[in-house]
Amino acid sequence: MSSFRMPQNLSTGLRYETGESVLHHEIAQEQAASLGRMGRKCEAALAALRAHEGDDRAEVLAAAADAVWCFLVQREVMGLRDRAQLIADYRIPREVLARLGVR
Repeated sequence: MSSFRMPQNLSTGLRYETGESVLHHEIAQEQAASLGRMGRKCEAALAALRAHEGDDRAEVLAAAADAVWCFLVQREVMGLRDRAQLIADYRIPREVLARLGVR
């Protein structure tokens, strides 16, 4: 008769789910979804700003600055504080960054 033993690398992952662990997992999922929504809103506002031509840019610029500010705040709440990489990745113009002062 042979015995069966669970591989050690698999047995450590089998843990009972508690209400707390399920809650933490759901919170993490919602944070990721929220961050994704804010990122898409930021991208759309920046694209609208890049596409907008003319002298009446104030409203489009304000909307882009607001979207970027909300995205940065959402990231900071989650502990993601590297703004330099975000500014480079999203190609956030200086005119938007200049509007991100104290609110």
